[in-house]
Amino acid sequence: MLAASFTPIKELGARVKEVGELSAQSLWGEVAGRLKGALNEGTYRTWFGEAGAVELTDEAFVLAVPNDFTREWIEGHFLGLIRAAVRDETGEERRIQLSVRERRAPAGATEEPAAGPVAAAAPKAAPSGMNPKYVFDSFVIGSSNRFSHAAALAVAESPAQAYNPLFIYGGTGLGKTHLLQAVAQYVLEHQGSMTVRYTTSETFMNDFINSLRDKRIEGFKQRYRTYDVLLIDDIQFFEHKERIQEEFFHTFNSLYEAGSQIVISSDRPPREISTLESRLRSRFEWGLITDIQPP
Repeated sequence: MLAASFTPIKELGARVKEVGELSAQSLWGEVAGRLKGALNEGTYRTWFGEAGAVELTDEAFVLAVPNDFTREWIEGHFLGLIRAAVRDETGEERRIQLSVRERRAPAGATEEPAAGPVAAAAPKAAPSGMNPKYVFDSFVIGSSNRFSHAAALAVAESPAQAYNPLFIYGGTGLGKTHLLQAVAQYVLEHQGSMTVRYTTSETFMNDFINSLRDKRIEGFKQRYRTYDVLLIDDIQFFEHKERIQEEFFHTFNSLYEAGSQIVISSDRPPREISTLESRLRSRFEWGLITDIQPP
């Protein structure tokens, strides 16, 4: 449960700024500073890292966020904090509005003229190692997995824009693999220029061991560190494997610094994976950690 407090205005004349002197951007700078003080760094970065001011009027303060998932979460959890910060900065109550930022079309994209009826294209086969049935449309949503589903869809729609890494954990058979493969297949279908790799921790380990044996370690690094989206399933099997953890740590850093999306699944949260290196655990906690509960 989040707890936050804001210093009350002791001298209104000294603290409150006239609305006419404030721009939406300058007010957001003040409000964002208060939110940073009230929330931990990971929470702030996850929910407000991509937020920005749009408009300030006498009645409302309008913010833009990257997607519907972020908008709904902020409205449900942080609206009171934002409203209080705005009131402290301006001395007046204002309605807080959140709008979803429009996605820009890829550079060079043009609208194709309407064409006549054509035969339906054959369904695409799923990439090797993935189940073609593991897509978002076939995922059964309930109260136990709604948050994880929404987070995975947000990542698929806008890779590396908000929740990076995305760490999904839960028991066997609850849908973690389904969500990871749904993300991979959605990106492949809708973000055609992006390179995607879904793999299991076991495959990652075997590839690494074989590359060491065959003296092809540079090829291994090149292969795993150049994807736009990397998804690793069942990472708890890195437990007690120091050399594998070290290699994945460097893989993670390389991908993250390049702006690639990382999605990870496990049967438990990072803090409960014994012998997991603290530096790797901290990387996992940079983004969003969400769980799937039994129905």
